[in-house]
Amino acid sequence: MDASAYDAWYETPRGRWIASRELGLVRDLLAVHAGESLLDVGCGTGYFTRGLARQREGAVSGIDINPAWVAYARQRDDLDIDWLVGDAQALPFGDKSVDLVVSITALCFIEDERLAVREMVRVARRRVVLGLLNRHSLLWWQKGRRGGRGAYRGARWHTPREARALFDGLPVTDVSVSSAIWLPGGGWLARHTEGCWPAWLHGGAFLLVAADLAR
Repeated sequence: MDASAYDAWYETPRGRWIASRELGLVRDLLAVHAGESLLDVGCGTGYFTRGLARQREGAVSGIDINPAWVAYARQRDDLDIDWLVGDAQALPFGDKSVDLVVSITALCFIEDERLAVREMVRVARRRVVLGLLNRHSLLWWQKGRRGGRGAYRGARWHTPREARALFDGLPVTDVSVSSAIWLPGGGWLARHTEGCWPAWLHGGAFLLVAADLAR
C-alpha cells in the first residue's frame, strides 16, 4: 500500500472514528505539559503526528525508516513538524533529549521491538506511550491469524502481558495497559458500546501501554 492510499483510509467513516478514538486516548495518556517536546517513532504518513501536534506549543518530530512515507508526511505538513528518516532501533537523538515519545502500531513491524523500546526510553525524559495490536481481540480473529491479511499481513500482535513486558528491566515506573476499539467494524453498535466494556478486560483491538521515566 502506498502512502496516499494508507492515509485515505482515515477519511472513511470507519477510519475517522477509529483514528479519533485512538488519538484521543494517546493524548490522554501523554498528558502533555506546556512546551513539552514530542517524538513520534515510526510515524509513517504522519497522520497521528499531525494530530498530536495540533493545539500544542512544543517541538514535534516524526521519524520513519521509509523515505517515501516521510516525504509524503512532509508534503502534508502545515504545522512545522521536523520529519526525519531513521531507524527506531538506533534513534538519532541524545539521551533524555525529548520529553515525550510515542509510537503507534509501528512496533508491530519492527524486527527487534525490544531494542526499539529501549531506544525510546533512552531518548525520553518523562513518558513513553506505545500503541500496539491486541492478540486478545476480535480484530485479531478477523485479520491477524495465519500471518495476517491486508494491511495486517506480517504484523506482530501482542497480549496485554507481552505489552507490559516490553518495559521489563528498563528505568521506568508506573507501567499501565489499556485497550480500545472493541468492535472494529466501526458501525453504530461499535460506537455505542465502546465505553461499556470493563477497563480491566483489555479486549480492544488497540492496545496501549504507557510508562513514566524513573527519576
